[in-house]
Amino acid sequence: MKSNTYNKKMYTKKSLKTTESTEHNKKIERDFFTEKIIGCAIEVHRNLGPGLLESTYKQCLARELTTHNIKFFLEHPIPVNYKGIHLECGYRIDILCESSEQNRKVILELKSVEEIINIQRAQLLTYMKLANIDTGLLMNFNVTQLKDGIERFKL
Repeated sequence: MKSNTYNKKMYTKKSLKTTESTEHNKKIERDFFTEKIIGCAIEVHRNLGPGLLESTYKQCLARELTTHNIKFFLEHPIPVNYKGIHLECGYRIDILCESSEQNRKVILELKSVEEIINIQRAQLLTYMKLANIDTGLLMNFNVTQLKDGIERFKL
């Protein structure tokens, strides 16, 4: 199991599992919304397999989210709050999913790379902080089984 520490919190990679560890080793409740999103991503990966561009997976995942009635936004802009002023700096969330019945948002950061590196994890965590969203999924579609390419982050 691979662990990464950012800002004194431990974020643990869990393949399709919905419990993470914090510095106090508390377990987080099962998250049905992210499980539904992950199911959509797995369906895309089953049909396409690895080796395509990130933009292809993004469009296909958008189609799959639509068929499952999951509200989402593609390339959603994230402003930077600098000294009380919102600045548009060009940051964009790949896919922002919303659940109106649970009043929740989840950031999806999609990749199609040989291996996820720490800067990509830090990118997702930064987006989560800037957008004030506590849950994010980092999905690497360039793997044999998608469950091996998913990391769930919780602030």
